[in-house]
Amino acid sequence: MFEKIPARALSDTVAQQLLEQIDKGTFASGGKLPTEAMLAQQFGVSRTVIREAISRLKNEGVVEPRQGSGVFVLAQGSVRPLRIDSAEAAEAGSVLHLLALRRAIEAEAASEAALRCTRAGLKKIETALAAIDKAVRQGRDGVAEDVAFHRAIAAATGNPYFLKTLTFLHQYLEAGMTVTRRHEAQHEELSRQVCDEHAVIVAAIRAGDPMAARNAACTHLYNAARRLADVGLG
Repeated sequence: MFEKIPARALSDTVAQQLLEQIDKGTFASGGKLPTEAMLAQQFGVSRTVIREAISRLKNEGVVEPRQGSGVFVLAQGSVRPLRIDSAEAAEAGSVLHLLALRRAIEAEAASEAALRCTRAGLKKIETALAAIDKAVRQGRDGVAEDVAFHRAIAAATGNPYFLKTLTFLHQYLEAGMTVTRRHEAQHEELSRQVCDEHAVIVAAIRAGDPMAARNAACTHLYNAARRLADVGLG
């Protein structure tokens, strides 16, 4: 039923295969999973790995361990949270795919921010922009400040799902951002270009111009993809 996986494999590999079997109907809603010992044998991994996988599925609302009875598939388990394999996300091609997804979301977020941003929201965006410049002047990579800047724009839309989605994506992109930021710090022209791109986004939001904000965010993230490629991550 299951494919054997190396003992070193992460528990999310087991969780993913279990999810696939649940989706196929092998384990129906309300049905019981095989015992921990049986799963460990079928997957060829330790019982600790199985426990971690079950814990992941429990946290995602897919299964429910019942003391003394076993682990059961929940009725709402068919509603899946978004999951991305961290090892796969670190691959060069996946980084660019995630960046393309981020571009689509952030371009629309910038457009919405231009339409709906309050004075308080704009102030937070401008403060976040200034924090990037300060970090760079102090010789830091500015990654945390960069992430905070884009989140401030997402928050300014008034739509909480923009912020939630970007928060989810950024965790897979921060490593790449760190590499490019360090590369940019060594090249004054690149560093200035990034600052200018950010400033254009803010100016468009400040002017209440959704089309300009969308275009500025797209340009910034297209250039970010190019910079990733320049340092070998694309």
